[in-house]
Amino acid sequence: MNISGILVVTAAEHTANVSKQLQDLAGIDVHYVDNAMGRIVITQEAASISAEIDGLKRIRALPHIVLAEMSCHYFEEDRELLDAIPAELDDEVLESDSVPGCLNE
Repeated sequence: MNISGILVVTAAEHTANVSKQLQDLAGIDVHYVDNAMGRIVITQEAASISAEIDGLKRIRALPHIVLAEMSCHYFEEDRELLDAIPAELDDEVLESDSVPGCLNE
């Protein structure tokens, strides 16, 4: 089992909707929502490292997601080993025009 803590950022006006979308995803628990800042703290439970990465990509693909980053990770008895950050996560470029102004202050 893999458990990851993920910070999700959205524009403040989309926080409630994004929080609901996240809560409806299998394996996701929403723990904290800051409506004013558009920040949501979640945990994701996945069966393997690959499933964990796929889940993070699934979250990033949701509408109105500005940023979704894994901040901590716990695993037990996962036999899958990765030598490096998968290319699809390492090569990402954050488009600055999609970042809410309050995050640039």
